[in-house]
Amino acid sequence: MSQPSLSSETTAPDASGARLLPPVQMLAGLGLAVAGVVAFSLRPVIIKLAYRYNVDPVTLIMLRMVFALPFFLGMALWPGVRRGAGTGAHAPVAGRDLALTVALGVTGYYAASFCDFLGLRYVSAGMGRLLLFLYPTIVVVLSALFLGKRIGLREVVALVVSYAGVALVVWSEIGTGHPDFMTGASLVFMGAFLYSIYLVGSSRVVQRIGSMRFTAYAMTAACLCCILQFLALRPLSALDLPLPVYGLSAVMAVVCTVLPVLMTAEALRRVGPNLVALSGAIGPVAAAVFGYLVLAEPMGWLQLAGAGLTVAGVMIISLWKTA
Repeated sequence: MSQPSLSSETTAPDASGARLLPPVQMLAGLGLAVAGVVAFSLRPVIIKLAYRYNVDPVTLIMLRMVFALPFFLGMALWPGVRRGAGTGAHAPVAGRDLALTVALGVTGYYAASFCDFLGLRYVSAGMGRLLLFLYPTIVVVLSALFLGKRIGLREVVALVVSYAGVALVVWSEIGTGHPDFMTGASLVFMGAFLYSIYLVGSSRVVQRIGSMRFTAYAMTAACLCCILQFLALRPLSALDLPLPVYGLSAVMAVVCTVLPVLMTAEALRRVGPNLVALSGAIGPVAAAVFGYLVLAEPMGWLQLAGAGLTVAGVMIISLWKTA
């Protein structure tokens, strides 16, 4: 997930003030948004597949970032991105903003992803995606605590609905999943919490340096952290892994990391954040379906009902915030 840049291009508003989008642009934008969500939803399934080869999380996340690093380095060095083209942020990045970007990248993409990778050893792919999907609700709470933004009745309802859904799914899986299920669920939720800190902290930095520059620099810092962590904690002999692990890591890097960033950026340019937020509801459902089809994970009515409640609550917040 990322915060791609918004284009300055606009379409004429109708009488109510909403943008009128040509049908082709609407379909293309929605298609890109949905494709980005589905691609990102494949990540927990691929992680679970890789774990079948007894690869540890430190090595697996390093391999993912090694394959992703060239793309983000290229983005960071691309002249248009380096100058902040299309964002209004043409000045060189100040040292303070660069330090904040690196720190937020380490928090939101390195630490959050590492918690997610650790947690997915103990929870299903669908459960992991559902817990990660809670980040907009955490952003609301953090914004109220640290930015002084008021929580209204609508947000309270959304929070209650979302966490009631999660409680239902957790209750349905306790005793039937991994013995360390609660540990895994806590780790994934911690990943969502850390990603929320990243979103709250990055909002003003993005305005100053441009979202594509911010994403490129933050992701590059996160990739380097994952590589340094591996070099500090694992011997090079840990890379003696079956070939499928490398293939799955490459797919995770390109299909589940780089492409969603680019597709979401273009979707935001074409249709705006409201419709992109709406497409995000597909994420937990897609992950649950992939988990059922690829990993034979259970998908009963309790899981579906809980997922539906969680998605509904998050959509109440997301659509209101982007309207």
